[in-house]
Amino acid sequence: MRFWIFLLVALALGAGVFFGARYLHNDYLFFAGYVVLEYLVLATAWNILGGYCGYVNFGTAAFFALGAYTSVAIHKFSPMPIPVLILLGGIVSGIVGLGMGYLTLRLRGAFFSIATLALAVVVQTLITNWDYVGGSRGAYVVRPATVPLVGSYIQYLFLVMLVLAILAVFAARMIERSWLGYGFASIRDDELAAEASGVPTLRLKLMATTLSGAFMGMAGAPLPYYVGYLDPASGFNLAYAVNSIAMPLVGGTTTWIGPVIGALLLGTVQQVATVTISSAVNLLIVGVVLVGFVMIAPNGIIGLIEARLRARSDR
Repeated sequence: MRFWIFLLVALALGAGVFFGARYLHNDYLFFAGYVVLEYLVLATAWNILGGYCGYVNFGTAAFFALGAYTSVAIHKFSPMPIPVLILLGGIVSGIVGLGMGYLTLRLRGAFFSIATLALAVVVQTLITNWDYVGGSRGAYVVRPATVPLVGSYIQYLFLVMLVLAILAVFAARMIERSWLGYGFASIRDDELAAEASGVPTLRLKLMATTLSGAFMGMAGAPLPYYVGYLDPASGFNLAYAVNSIAMPLVGGTTTWIGPVIGALLLGTVQQVATVTISSAVNLLIVGVVLVGFVMIAPNGIIGLIEARLRARSDR
């Protein structure tokens, strides 16, 4: 029931932002809203592996950029609708996620995290030297000015990302409440005990890396049409990796709504700081907030709320 209430509220807020921004003739609200929703998808995708399974992934930027450069490669060959590019970007990143899992999931702890960071470096090096997608020079993507029935293209991108965010959260919620989520939780709590109990841990972890990578690639697929120009520095921006980790940690990693809360909170604060101060302080804000939550609420906002409710019920 709580999820459906959340879904209705999300649709109402999305519609409110959409029609309010159109009424105010302020396209920046669509740009800012798109970024917040993009981070929401990334945080939810990271949490499938990092929160549910307990495997910290530092390679978010690699999967995100793979989705973006899949769109660039297909656009140069034959332009396609954004929903098709999102699907293809998800497939490419999901396959890479499966391959990464097969090669690295026998590692645990910091060794796995270092391996995912190495993956991001390898993918960035390959794309930087791939002339077809612009290499180190980058590539321009000319987007249409308007879309029938919607209006400007940035409004269309906002709606597409809103739908993708709802689908990602819905998938995370379904995973959490299914046998898959229980298997992920057993891996996070005690992987050796799970293996001894007959849980197919390697198979479950491969599914987690595939799903996580696919949603990250989907989040990145519309990026070339959002910015109009894509180069390795922007596609592999450190902000994607940092925010995708910080947002679930701030909100809470053991439930589907934690990344949503963290993404909406940190994403909105960063967009306000971009307008009022400078975009250069965004990572500083994330760092300060993250350190504060690690000290005050290590289990995130959801963990803090649950602890307060338990303390109240014990009185």
